[in-house]
Parts: sequence; structure tokens; C-alpha cells
Amino acid sequence: MKFIILATLLFASSLQASAAQPKTAEQILLDVRQSYAGQNQKLQGELRDSDSGRTEPLELTMGNQIMSFLFTNPPPETIRLDFNTSPAKLYQVRSGTSKQVPSSQLGSQVRGMDLNYEDLSLGFLYWPRPQLMGEARVSGQKCWIVRVMNPGRQGPYYAVDIWVHQASGGAAKMAAYDRSSKVIKRYEVTKIQKVNGTNALKELRFETLDPASGKIQGRTYMKMNKPAKP
Repeated sequence: MKFIILATLLFASSLQASAAQPKTAEQILLDVRQSYAGQNQKLQGELRDSDSGRTEPLELTMGNQIMSFLFTNPPPETIRLDFNTSPAKLYQVRSGTSKQVPSSQLGSQVRGMDLNYEDLSLGFLYWPRPQLMGEARVSGQKCWIVRVMNPGRQGPYYAVDIWVHQASGGAAKMAAYDRSSKVIKRYEVTKIQKVNGTNALKELRFETLDPASGKIQGRTYMKMNKPAKP
């Protein structure tokens, strides 16, 4: 069933999680949240639509438990995820005005690409009563698989499966399901890079799927450049 992430989801983690003893699903998701919140990096990159080749320049900043996505193409927009609250809060900044992204907007595409505001909010990492579904390998690395179910009807996803690296506590991939238990979104960290001695995102692939056929309807890559040496 359902989801993989990100974020994510979303991104590679520098957090070193203890793999000596089996963990509960709650502990595993806490590691994932801390892996995002604890990073301190600034990267330049882009979103790229696989079919059209259209790109959106992107600056990704992480620090003080806040992750910010700055898009400079008109209209400029900053999407800010604040991990200082639980659950984390997602804000959108346009024309100097900041507002929390409403639940009605979570399913909307970000910059017309194959990721939505729910993907960037990582809200599913806070859904209650997660289940540990087992283990699997992603790119040769051992991962736990955690399933979470949407406690309400807000947002585009009914359930999400998250593959979490046992060694780092970071999310390797995710798969999201609709209420008919059909996969409608998945994403996977496909490349990482070393930045200041820690792992950082290099490439993240988002895919939107047709729930009826299972065919890929759209694919977007988030690619981050290696920072220039000072």
C-alpha cells in the first residue's frame, strides 16, 4: 500500500540513529523529523519538469529548525517550513506577506511542478499511530518501512509509506495513496552529496501517477548544486 517521501519526501540526513535495537514506528518518525530540523545548509538548484524541460530556479536554506524554498522567477515566492512547532507549520511568502498555507491548498502544485504543498509540509510525518511494516533495501541501504494514515480528510493523501535509512534516520523515499489505496504520488532521493562533511540532497525525484492505470503522469526533479568553495 501507500506512500513513500520526501521529502524528503525529501532529503538526506546527517543524523546518526542507533540501529542496535529495533525501534518503534514513533521513534523512527521522530528521527526523520529531527534529521530535517537539525540541518544547517544553503544550496542553489532548480526544479525541472522531465517532459517539457521547464525549470524553476531554487534556493534551499536550512537552519534554526526552518527549511526555506526560495523561487525567484515571477511571481517570486518563498515556502517556509517551521519545525519549531509540532506539527511543523508551512508558510507561503508572496509580495512581502506571509501566511500559513491552508489545508485547502495542500494538494495544489508548487510552481506548476509534480510536487504539492503537502509534499513540502511533511505533515504526514506527524500523523498519529504510525505502523512499522517491515524492512527493505533502497540503493543497497537497509531501511525501515513506516506507514501512516491520514487522521482526517484534509490534504490529497489517504495514506503514506515512508522508507527510512536505518543508519542515518533520514527518509529515502515515499509513496502516497488515495482513498482507494491506489498510489498517486511517490518520490525518492536519487543522489546525495557531501557538504561541509555532512550528507545533503543532490537530486530528488517526484512522480505523479494515474491511480487507475498506475502509469506515470508527470515527473519533476529537484536538483541542488554543490556549493562553491570559499
